[in-house]
Amino acid sequence: MRFLLSINYLIWLLLSAILFAVGEYLSKKFALNPSIIYVILLLTAYCLGVLAWLPAILQKNQLSIVGTMWSVLSLLTTVLIGVFIFSEKLSIIGILGIITAIVSVVLLSIG
Repeated sequence: MRFLLSINYLIWLLLSAILFAVGEYLSKKFALNPSIIYVILLLTAYCLGVLAWLPAILQKNQLSIVGTMWSVLSLLTTVLIGVFIFSEKLSIIGILGIITAIVSVVLLSIG
């Protein structure tokens, strides 16, 4: 357990968000081509993402900040996958929403 706590909580958060985004990617792949392997892989990615979340919340112990940071990180990674891998379009309103989410993390962190 000591090793888990020695790694900065931001690294755990980023890892958790990336694993969530991998799960989202696999969800989209499943929607395009249903297969049990996608279900197994996406459940694995989501479970590992939760396991990476636990050391982050244990270290910081502020759900309002850590939860919001995780939400924004997972949002950003999911949007990047949608835009760059699946060629989805992002509207101006969507971009403003992402900027607002980032501002919320900054405000929560300094408040």
